[in-house]
Amino acid sequence: MILINDIKFSYSKHDVFDNLSLTFNEGTIYGLLGLNGAGKSTLLYLMCGLLFPQKGKVEFNGHDMTKRSPLALADMFLVPEEFELPRITFEKYVRLNAPFYPKFSRETLDKCLSGFNMTADIRLDKLSMGQKKKAFVCFALAANTSLLIMDEPTNGLDIPSKSQFRQVVSSCMDDNRTIIISTHQVRDVENLIDHITIINEKKCVFDRSIAEITDHLTFAATKSESAIYSQDSMGGGVSVSKRLIDDPETPLNIELLFNAVLAQKDAINQVFNK
Repeated sequence: MILINDIKFSYSKHDVFDNLSLTFNEGTIYGLLGLNGAGKSTLLYLMCGLLFPQKGKVEFNGHDMTKRSPLALADMFLVPEEFELPRITFEKYVRLNAPFYPKFSRETLDKCLSGFNMTADIRLDKLSMGQKKKAFVCFALAANTSLLIMDEPTNGLDIPSKSQFRQVVSSCMDDNRTIIISTHQVRDVENLIDHITIINEKKCVFDRSIAEITDHLTFAATKSESAIYSQDSMGGGVSVSKRLIDDPETPLNIELLFNAVLAQKDAINQVFNK
């Protein structure tokens, strides 16, 4: 689906990526995590051909994204963190923009709107930021592109809407689609994503499926001297340890995993290499 091969990218004299390589496969919902300024949004724009690497290559289904092939662009959709929508009705927005996406589905659009308790007879300029985001996500899902990229999609959503977001996105997922969600609100997507990719210090420092993570690591609500990583919490402490043969599987704590990877990158990755 997406092949990022040995790319380098800089803003002026600030290096963002140095020899970064990644692969994103179809049929998977990825959670892209990183500290502020780690380059998450930059990476998304490189995937979409909105930015070009100074070295290396970004390919989407065999298309070099620096060429901005119309075939590639018609099969991907980006929901940026911040966006503006025109002062028109949602129905008119759909009529104007749906033709750019050959696989656009009105049935999917109506299903997504219903999932958010919305209808198409709305004016975009009369909506709150959260409502605009829900409407735009509905259009993005209805475009039925092979690649859907969302940058902080739950920002601005209230608690019920975050639950609706998870349900709406999961209902539109299939084996031919790749969804990449860049977020700091990890709890909003904890039960939605299939794979976690973490970038830090210009490189990818962790790239594993949820199944691999829960098979190799244990997340405990206590601190332990034998743990790979421990931290204080309101309940006393939490920790990440290597899962032993007789250990039961524990629920994934993405926030704890993220902190553990940044603090003990080599130790965490070593668990998976044995």
